Amino acid sequence: MHIQILGSAAGGGFPQWNCNCVNCDGFRKGTLRAQARTQSSIALSDDGVNWILCNASPDIRAQLAGFAPLQPARALRDTGIRAIVLLDSQIDHTTGLLSLREGCPHEVWCTEMVHQDLTTGFPLFNMLEHWNGGLSWQPIALSGSFTIPACPNLEFTPFPLRSAAPPYSPHRHDPHPGDNLGLLVHDRRTGGKLFYAPGLGQPDAALLELMGQADCLLVDGTLWTDDEMQRRGVGTRTGTEMGHLPQSGPGGMLEVLAGFERQRKVLIHINNTNPILDEDSPERAIVARQGVEVAWDGMSIEL
Repeated sequence: MHIQILGSAAGGGFPQWNCNCVNCDGFRKGTLRAQARTQSSIALSDDGVNWILCNASPDIRAQLAGFAPLQPARALRDTGIRAIVLLDSQIDHTTGLLSLREGCPHEVWCTEMVHQDLTTGFPLFNMLEHWNGGLSWQPIALSGSFTIPACPNLEFTPFPLRSAAPPYSPHRHDPHPGDNLGLLVHDRRTGGKLFYAPGLGQPDAALLELMGQADCLLVDGTLWTDDEMQRRGVGTRTGTEMGHLPQSGPGGMLEVLAGFERQRKVLIHINNTNPILDEDSPERAIVARQGVEVAWDGMSIEL
């Protein structure tokens, strides 16, 4: 299985266009050793030719330009993207569909709840019908597994995660299973398994068991502390309220990951306020000592 990290940041990217927190300001001034990052998305393939896009970031155009296999030039108009899987209906994971309109129709896999959001509060499916048939919805059931014809060796097992629906969702204050998914992706040819969850709240026993089956854990790295947005002076909501498990503290992501010894462990969806973006920070050193990697745009993993 080929795994390409197209974007590794949370919503807004890094540096965020309107943010002057210590990270964003330091990066612009050249006083912070860090890498710029676009908003999170990955691409998967079983053959290195046909690719499945997991989430469609607002930064998709730059991400396509940075990864040649997604524009292989086999025809006058062409793309290596054969299907799109949406793990949620958040703006930073779906807006890229608008930039892909010239390539419609696209096969889009998502849950019933995500499809509802994208036909009501943010009606992308309705809007894109006007571009060559728009988006072909392929439902993801909340149990069992599924395969996508473009990459037949990859088996996807979805797992509903507890998280809030987007602010525009008609059921914003009434969470439903299927608002947010994690995925276990099994390459039936090589045996490699990826667990992917860029938005992960408190994991339960069933989720931990699923994670234990994977060879690589590509998981939520949004915030270092639960009150990070407040500490940085750029927001009032906690990570828990936004559906993200912070890395530090009792029960935090680093403690969770410490329970998995054989797996490769990588943090993705990193918020611009997170001190682990600073490659010289004590927090980054803690992450490294625990054998956890920080994803970066252009990172490649093979399983």
